[in-house]
Amino acid sequence: MAAFEPVLTKNVGKPEALTLKGYRQLGGYEGLTKALTMEPDAIIDEVKKSGLRGRGGAGFPAGMKWSFIPKGKDKPKYLVCNADESEPGTFKDRLLMENDPHQLIEGCAICCYAVSANTCYIYIRGEYVKSAVILEQALKEAYEAGILGDSVQGSGFKLNMYIHRGAGAYICGEETGMLESLEGKRGQPRVKPPFPAVVGAFGAPTVINNVETLCNVPHILTHGADWFKSIGTDERNTGPKLYAISGHVDRPGTYEYPIGVTFREMLDGAGGMWRGRQLKAFIPGGASAPILKPDQIDIKMDFDTVAKAGSMLGSAAVIVMDETTCMVRSVARLAKFFNHESCGQCTPCREGTNWMELVLKRLEHGEGTESDAQKLLSICKNIGGQSLCALGDAAIGPVKSLVDRFPEEIEQHVRERACPFPQPRYFENGA
Repeated sequence: MAAFEPVLTKNVGKPEALTLKGYRQLGGYEGLTKALTMEPDAIIDEVKKSGLRGRGGAGFPAGMKWSFIPKGKDKPKYLVCNADESEPGTFKDRLLMENDPHQLIEGCAICCYAVSANTCYIYIRGEYVKSAVILEQALKEAYEAGILGDSVQGSGFKLNMYIHRGAGAYICGEETGMLESLEGKRGQPRVKPPFPAVVGAFGAPTVINNVETLCNVPHILTHGADWFKSIGTDERNTGPKLYAISGHVDRPGTYEYPIGVTFREMLDGAGGMWRGRQLKAFIPGGASAPILKPDQIDIKMDFDTVAKAGSMLGSAAVIVMDETTCMVRSVARLAKFFNHESCGQCTPCREGTNWMELVLKRLEHGEGTESDAQKLLSICKNIGGQSLCALGDAAIGPVKSLVDRFPEEIEQHVRERACPFPQPRYFENGA
């Protein structure tokens, strides 16, 4: 792969980026300064032209989402930044918040100006204590410097920005569940329509974007949409992308590449397989993404290519598994997570995730039957597309791919009446 100059992570490892003075010396707030000289609709058009798609999971075009906000001043408008990064294997947004907080504040401010939102909430995962502290300090500096407040950089545009701490519920990463929590209610998803762009926070029009999505915005304004489009696979998959790589790799961490880098290149960048072992499977987009096999190692890691391969890029949390991994045990653990995190509001998700966990646990402990594989598919069918929010569809992704792509392991568990793989030994030789 050709040399790539980091965009989103260019300030990572530079302590000066944590301060307003240092961030400005590194070129910060140039995007906001330019945006304030433009018409709001022109900013939205530039983001549309860039092809920026949401980096939180769905991959919906950001500029199009902004354009859904109705014009007029009959109701206030809000931006809610989704920083509730709670899916297993996902930790890219934390890197941005803890190392370059003003980049996020700048992106939020540009979005607010573009959609005429005078209030922004950054809804942050409760466990991200360090991230919240760093963002609070950055917000304080921004207010003191006149970047936020009654007149953003002297433009006359009023903008207030607040940190809202979550309480550790995965379901609050779902946009309407997050809005309910933000309003002080139980974090349960709403029935849609109406959609947040029309009836969102406090009943008013609301834009909801992920941290990484908003961090791209200052660079689009500074360098232009054409520059952004020059990075990536094609016109539908543009710009830089953060990939959180974990599991059986030599150097797990967050890596920035042009969107569409191949999984093989990404694996090499992470030092290859841990201890030189063989690749058995990988999850390309977080715990909810269907599992892929080694013969797909050269897949381009963009939204459309991964979808065509039968999975999804999602949050780009890449979980790598070697030949010692029991796929039944791994998927049973994911099923346990989704069952625990279900809000219990709708029957298909509440009952279905529980049944999936029970069946997989039974298989893993040598108590499975030959009918369990079909039973799991039947449960998936009754959850898919039937739940109130996307958690149901997320929960069935790894389970269905287990049955479809690793049927021999399920059969072996049933035939041998035990798990054929050794139990994991954590902290082996200090690892």
